[in-house]
Amino acid sequence: MLGLLAGCAKRETPVDRGTRDRLLHRSLSTDPAELDPHVISGLPEINVVTALFEGLVAEHPETLAPVPGVAERWDVSDDGLTYTFHLRADAKWSTGEPVTAADFVASYRRMLSPDLGADYAAWLHVLRNGAGYHRGAVKDFSEVGVAAADPRTLVLRLEHPAPHVLAQLSHPAWFPVHVRSIEKVGSPHRRGIPWTRPETMVGNGPFVLKRWSRGEILVVEKSPTYWDAANVRLNAIHFRPATGVDTEERAYRAGQLHVTEALPFTKIESWRRERPAELTISPFLDTYFYRLNVTHPALRERKVRRALALAVDRAGLVRDILRGGQAPAGHFVPAMFKDYAPPAGFATDFAAARALIAEAGFPEGKGLPPLEITINNSANHQAIAEYVQATWRHELGIDVRILNMEQSTMMAQRRALNYQILRSDWAADYLDPIAFLEIFTSDSSNNHTAWKNPAYDALIAEARRTADAAARAQLLRQAEALLLEEAPIIPFYSYATVRLVHPSVRGWHPTVLDRHPYKHVWLEPANN
Repeated sequence: MLGLLAGCAKRETPVDRGTRDRLLHRSLSTDPAELDPHVISGLPEINVVTALFEGLVAEHPETLAPVPGVAERWDVSDDGLTYTFHLRADAKWSTGEPVTAADFVASYRRMLSPDLGADYAAWLHVLRNGAGYHRGAVKDFSEVGVAAADPRTLVLRLEHPAPHVLAQLSHPAWFPVHVRSIEKVGSPHRRGIPWTRPETMVGNGPFVLKRWSRGEILVVEKSPTYWDAANVRLNAIHFRPATGVDTEERAYRAGQLHVTEALPFTKIESWRRERPAELTISPFLDTYFYRLNVTHPALRERKVRRALALAVDRAGLVRDILRGGQAPAGHFVPAMFKDYAPPAGFATDFAAARALIAEAGFPEGKGLPPLEITINNSANHQAIAEYVQATWRHELGIDVRILNMEQSTMMAQRRALNYQILRSDWAADYLDPIAFLEIFTSDSSNNHTAWKNPAYDALIAEARRTADAAARAQLLRQAEALLLEEAPIIPFYSYATVRLVHPSVRGWHPTVLDRHPYKHVWLEPANN
């Protein structure tokens, strides 16, 4: 929890000391639910786990292009189906043991284990027989396209060419884990094994986990065994989960944070006027939307779902509530890809929405049971939900209630489909429009709506196998148009990151994926 520092303004603050001692204070939007790379899916978790682990490839700090990580180099076959990775001789676990190709094989087997229930397991379906093993049709993991040719040579064989696979490999889904240490705690193929504690966690990243006091602080320190430790300039990072965006902003003013995760909508203008150099607003490949549980009786009806989507004043929401460079969007894929133009999507049309509600058998909302919008604790999410609540009540006559809960609880409810309407956002995991659209295929563990459509699945499958860029973009556009027509989701806007960054923070570059590899971040007194 973020507290406020009392006393004289001239007293040395945590930020002052942190800058001197090379200790970064960063806020998280909420306490991480888990730190297991293979089961996480939220941004707070990814923000921490990427400090503790490293995959075959890493990311360039400015462009996020794939650069060598555990693998010092790689070869790709002419047909694009075989990737051979040559691992560094000095890549080590935090125990000092070498990171080997066999570690990756064991980790990918774990990731594809049906018992683990990994949200990103479908990403590994790109491996030959990966989908079959994950679904239980292939019993022998040796038939899956991953093999250790020797301790320092890992070979991946794909089902089909996938040019984006290198970019995916920097995601936690593809990180190695130290299966031997997990086995000392429990079955590595079962979710919830408590191996991610400071005393038991073994990682291979630039930092190691030293302390995790839930709701208060999570501390990572520079790892002496990391292969590139000589170029890691931070000694430690203190991640502090916020109880709200207002708390973050006050803590930053009090000198407790170098970096906030967000900023209250109501404070953006004052920072623009008073301290604009510390206000950082940049485009972010992330869409804010509501998931609809299509198994819920009222939401099984497509006309009801479409009515809700049409009865959202996105332009008004961005103009009057958000005020931070966001772009209203009735489509799901942000209009930020040069080779992809999303379909028009939902326009605000209250008359059409009322007509659809009436056609569904609920004229002026009569007979429609109350609907619940589930959000995680945040003043910003609350403001958006109240805006939508008021609009749907006024325009459609619908009784709408807002259910507020902790992030970890909300994520569990999402996995169990125990909600009606769910506050969501989706940030691209790599620079490709399919990174948005693939999550709503029938076999995606990130779908969380119960919506399934064979035609949609076929379009995504064909796009994955299509090399021609124009033809591929057209397939993806058709898929997105179908998704919006069926309306298991309601898009609101394309994000911008709006946060405060202290002048002493260096190497923190604006990136469209809002990722900032910590090994490239350092602290320097602002007057230097």
